[in-house]
Amino acid sequence: MTLSLAPAHLKRYAEVARLFLKFARGPLASELRSDLAREAGDEDVGQGKPEELARDLEAMGPTFIKLGQLLSSRADLLPAPYLEALSRLQDDVEPFSFGQVEEIVVAELGARLSSAFSEFEAAPLAAASLGQVHRARLRDGRPVAVKVQRPGIREQIVEDLATLRELAAFLDKHSAIGAQYGLEGLVEAFGRALIGELDYRREAQNLTRLHRNLESFESLEVPLPIEDYTTERVLTMDYLEGRKVTLLDPLTRIDIDGGSLADELFRAYLHQVVVDGFFHADPHAGNVILTEDGRLGLIDLGMVGRIAPRMRDALFRLIVAIGEGRGDDAAERALAIGEHLEHFDEAESRRRIAEVVGEFDSARLGDFAIGRAVIAVSRAAAETGVRVPAELTMLGKTLWNLDEIGRALDPDFDPAATIRREAPTLLRHRMAQRLTPGHVASALMDVKELAQELPRRVNAVLDVLAKNALRLKVDAFDEVALIEGLQKIANRIAMGVVLAALIVGAAIVMQIPTRWTVLGYPALAMILFAAAALGGIALITSIVTTDRRRRQRKS
Repeated sequence: MTLSLAPAHLKRYAEVARLFLKFARGPLASELRSDLAREAGDEDVGQGKPEELARDLEAMGPTFIKLGQLLSSRADLLPAPYLEALSRLQDDVEPFSFGQVEEIVVAELGARLSSAFSEFEAAPLAAASLGQVHRARLRDGRPVAVKVQRPGIREQIVEDLATLRELAAFLDKHSAIGAQYGLEGLVEAFGRALIGELDYRREAQNLTRLHRNLESFESLEVPLPIEDYTTERVLTMDYLEGRKVTLLDPLTRIDIDGGSLADELFRAYLHQVVVDGFFHADPHAGNVILTEDGRLGLIDLGMVGRIAPRMRDALFRLIVAIGEGRGDDAAERALAIGEHLEHFDEAESRRRIAEVVGEFDSARLGDFAIGRAVIAVSRAAAETGVRVPAELTMLGKTLWNLDEIGRALDPDFDPAATIRREAPTLLRHRMAQRLTPGHVASALMDVKELAQELPRRVNAVLDVLAKNALRLKVDAFDEVALIEGLQKIANRIAMGVVLAALIVGAAIVMQIPTRWTVLGYPALAMILFAAAALGGIALITSIVTTDRRRRQRKS
């Protein structure tokens, strides 16, 4: 078995192959191991330690630093020590020259620095693998931060991604770990996310959206971008003066209400995840600062998470179950949102997840870490044959970072208490989102369609019964119980039709003006709605009571 590679990628491929062999998890065929080792130029690649992996990724450049940051959220791929080491990956590199900065800014904005800015500091505030940030001042005196993309970075990332794709495709065909996880698909998703980070216009949109979503949280601040000064490679935004929350001295902690700040930050993230479905996915110590006026600033929105409405509800239930220490419920939620693989062991999975939640629930106040709990649940699920969704692993990593921020602000901060206290508010927000005019209109259309189609379908069923054409394939059954069951079904269908008719009639009457009103709405329509509500409650009560009695008889 031999590897066919483009010459331009051969050296880089050898480096990546050697790194993979050093830290690969899971069984690899001996033939594959020897082939990759020869390409890497080292027959004895040895076993790597977590800290070594982090250092090696940093040494290999921007693409692999970002890859390490992504892997730090994948509890289903790597053991806990590796996750912790990768979560501390530093993205600090040597800055590029001010001459290059000026060249890029002038080319992107189409104006000289002296024309666009009244001041522009040559020394960067921070330098990372993708770009660096300079403090500046607009012509009107407004202080801003200007983020400039590193020259040549796009070409380097494209080349590295090509190498990763070749290796992933090879491993998918010839290794157990590739077949299990689909490495080529993971690389494709990583590549799309990384290329997206290179377009600073997207980050500007993220800043604007998050600023709008968090307006009700007065202790939080998100800088707004300056649209006329933002392009694909240059991002200009409000400058927030502040310090990293993890570097606060004891005197500063006395002057601020760290507990309230930590609580509001955590509530804001729960709101982002559950209500908005859009959240700042990288709140590490460098991206959360304490501003001069005692608020928390959220910066660097290159990495964000997006969650579909149905997944928001599922994650909300899972987080609440973990926060309240309900291990069985947490297991139920985790298994419901995951993909069950061939070796899935349901009993073991439920036991492991419940055990993990129980361990975190028994932690002392101030020691509970919701992020670690979510990651531990993800890992327990993965090890028992459940492939958890990427949204859950990203959320676990985000909450893990928040745990660190919360402890820095208040050593006694208890995220579980915040979850329990905030759950009713989040539930109200989710319900309010579903009661928009569009959702209500859609529901009414469904009811209207049900009311129109149900009589025809019931007639069809009754015709079959009248002609004695109904056939049931059973080995043995109780005819009396069957007739009683059919009668209950018919009664519930009939009641459902009546309730649907009441709702449709009330919706129609609602449009007819009348002097007899209740709370400003036509009284007749309100009566019909009330009758439908009472009938619905009665029907649900009947169903629940009947099902409960049946379960009691069986037990």
